Amino acid sequence: MEQLAGGLELERYTRQLKLLGEDGQQALKEATVLVAGIGGLGGTAALYLAAAGVGRLILAHEGVVLAPDLNRQILMDSEHLGQERISRAMARLKALNPHVEIEGYNSTIEYHAARPWVEAADLVIDARYDFPERYALNRLCVDTGTPMVEAAMYGFEISLTTVIPGQTPCLECLYPADVQTQWEPFGFPVLGAASGIAGCLAALEAVKWITGVGTTYAGVMHRFSSLDFACYSVHITRNPNCACCGEGGKP
Repeated sequence: MEQLAGGLELERYTRQLKLLGEDGQQALKEATVLVAGIGGLGGTAALYLAAAGVGRLILAHEGVVLAPDLNRQILMDSEHLGQERISRAMARLKALNPHVEIEGYNSTIEYHAARPWVEAADLVIDARYDFPERYALNRLCVDTGTPMVEAAMYGFEISLTTVIPGQTPCLECLYPADVQTQWEPFGFPVLGAASGIAGCLAALEAVKWITGVGTTYAGVMHRFSSLDFACYSVHITRNPNCACCGEGGKP
């Protein structure tokens, strides 16, 4: 168990210690979080988890920095165009908080390749941009029993829930794979501030789950419109016939 080093490390968290206490800060120090996708949503979540002092971050995202990324992806800037996205994100997070261990993979989420990352994590944040990868990550979390913050946005709309395998609905309970026939993998509308709000909500949800402070959205779907700030939350239940976590998913 790695203890808080005191001195400058502890001083860094002075303001949040008033909210989380030293036990909560120590829990963050001991936690490993996988952030799947470090775009506008996941990059913001990773930034604030690093700032909060999560001990180890595992990041996964493929490709290089492109010009259309820069309206929302705050871990990169114009100087990094054409450079590998994951290495730039890792460098930015390490510069922000050198006390955080950063592990990164230039990769999409594929079941077998990503399984060790999920198994190593105490919590996963799903910030991938397409349903096939979200389904693969959902299956991994169900199979390994790893809790997952499921965060998404489209245009001005944001949704958030926390999946606790065996207790709450999984992603396929809510959005069955066999009905997701159309999806825009690229070019869907994104405003940076809206994806940033979603990322902040995901980071806050992770901090609450790790520290035990406050109430998480486990078993609750929260919807928020960043256009007019309208929001609502609904309780959600598992589908016993779910192809992933229900009887329908068992051989």
